[in-house]
Amino acid sequence: ATGVRTPYGLAFAPDGRLWEVEHGPRGGDELNLIEPGKNYGWPLVSYGVNYDGVPIPKPDTRSDLTKPVIYWVPVIAPGSLTFYNGSMFPQWKGSALIGGMATQTLNRITFDGNGGATPAERWDVGHRIRDVEVAADGAIWLLEDANPGGLFRVTPAAK
Repeated sequence: ATGVRTPYGLAFAPDGRLWEVEHGPRGGDELNLIEPGKNYGWPLVSYGVNYDGVPIPKPDTRSDLTKPVIYWVPVIAPGSLTFYNGSMFPQWKGSALIGGMATQTLNRITFDGNGGATPAERWDVGHRIRDVEVAADGAIWLLEDANPGGLFRVTPAAK
């Protein structure tokens, strides 16, 4: 694959497909389904704008390039990508979790099994989330991008 800008997260889904999240320039962060031989467009197209303000053609202008499955404008500034396979949040099995550094969020993405994905939920956590991992017990670990940073364990609310 070519045309990937800044792969901050690469992860295999439970079905074996490789997914990637990347930062766009001044807008246009992307979630891509990575497939061999495909060109994902950077630096030819983007849903963002160059840092000097010069517009970049949108992916819709190039049928020979692969569009992102999801893009964010304004950006979330993705920190990482992981797939949930734990038991603590059974309703999330197969979902992707993405840390949002600019938005200070945890983002959950669902998949349709045919190469499509949809933002499902976004939680404001008040910290720049650089990394998201799933613990052996199904809890979620969030690592903060700060100095000093924090490590947060996420579990379901007590009932």
